[in-house]
Amino acid sequence: SPARRAQACLAGHMLNRDAPDHRRLRRMATGAFAPRRVDALRPRIEQLADSLLTGAAGVAPRLADGGTVDLVDAFAFPLPVLVIAEVLGVPEADRAELREWTYRVGSPADALPPGAVDEAWGQLHAYFSELIAHKRRAPGDDLFSDLVAGRTAEGPALDGDELVAMAFLLLFAGYETTMNLLASASLELLARPAERAAARAGGPPYWAAVAEETLRHASPLEGATWRRTTERVELGGGVVLPERAPVLVVLAAANRDPARFPEPDAFRPARYLTAEGRRSAPHLAFGYGPHVCLGARLARLEAAVALPRLFAALPDDAGPADTAPVPYRPGLLVRGPRSLRVRQKR
Repeated sequence: SPARRAQACLAGHMLNRDAPDHRRLRRMATGAFAPRRVDALRPRIEQLADSLLTGAAGVAPRLADGGTVDLVDAFAFPLPVLVIAEVLGVPEADRAELREWTYRVGSPADALPPGAVDEAWGQLHAYFSELIAHKRRAPGDDLFSDLVAGRTAEGPALDGDELVAMAFLLLFAGYETTMNLLASASLELLARPAERAAARAGGPPYWAAVAEETLRHASPLEGATWRRTTERVELGGGVVLPERAPVLVVLAAANRDPARFPEPDAFRPARYLTAEGRRSAPHLAFGYGPHVCLGARLARLEAAVALPRLFAALPDDAGPADTAPVPYRPGLLVRGPRSLRVRQKR
C-alpha cells in the first residue's frame, strides 16, 4: 500500500543502516551538529526561551493572571521545535501538523483510531518530499538545503529516498526527545521542592546534573530502533538468540540497572555533580557506539538554557493543576508527559 511504501522509505534512515551506508549518511549531517555550531545557537535559544516564558502570552504572565498553563504545549514542545526548525529550515507554520504526525508514528497502532498510523506515515512522506522539492527550487541557509545540494560532505549527494528519510529522522529526533527531556525534568522538579531549591542554588553544574539524571531516570527514548543479531548469542539464564533474531534494546531498562546505578529508581541529580560521578554512572539515553545521537550536545544545551529560565519564571507556589496522574505517551519508543498542567496556588 502507499502508506507501507512511505513507512519503508522513512524508516530507511541511518539508524537502521549498517556500515558503510551508516557512516556515509551520518557524515552528511555531522557538520550541522559540530560543537562550535551548536554552541553558537545559545543566544537564539535564550531569546526563544525568554519569549515563551515572559513574553506577552508567555507562561509567567498567564500564571500571574490566575490561569492554568500546560508546560508541554506552552514551553517544552515549542522551544525545541523552533530551534530545530531554524537549524533544518522547516517552516514554523508547519510545526503543529508535524507534531501530530510524528506523535502518531511514535505510538502503537492499537492506541489510536484504525488507520491513523498508516495515514501519518503517508502524510510525513508527502510533506518531506514537498519540502525537499521546495529546497531545490529555493535553497536557503539551512541544513536541508545543504543536504539537497550535497554540500554537507565529500562524496555523492543523497538520493531522493535518502533525503526524505534523513529529513524525517533529524526533525523527529531533533524535537521529540528534547521535548520529553524538558517536560520530564519539569515534572521531577515540580514534585521535589528540595531539588528545585538545590538547582537554583547550585547554578549551571546542578542544572546540568538535573538534565543528566532526567535522561537516566525518565529516558526520553525508551528503546532503540529494532536490531538483529549477526550470530547466535547466548544470554544469561540460558536464553539463546539465533542468528538474525529481532532484538529491541530497551534503553530505559538499562538506565535503571541496579548493578550500574545505586538506588536506580530514585531521582538523585547529585550522582552527576562530579566528574567521577559522571564516569561511574554513564547513562544510555543517547545510545552508544557508532549510532550515538548526533544531537546530544544540542539537547543538553537546550536543557541548560531552558530549565533554569523556566524555574526562575515559575512562582514558588506553582504546582500541578490536576489531581489525576500526568498522562504519558503510549508505547515503548518515546516517553514523556503528554501534558503537564500547572497553576499558581494562591
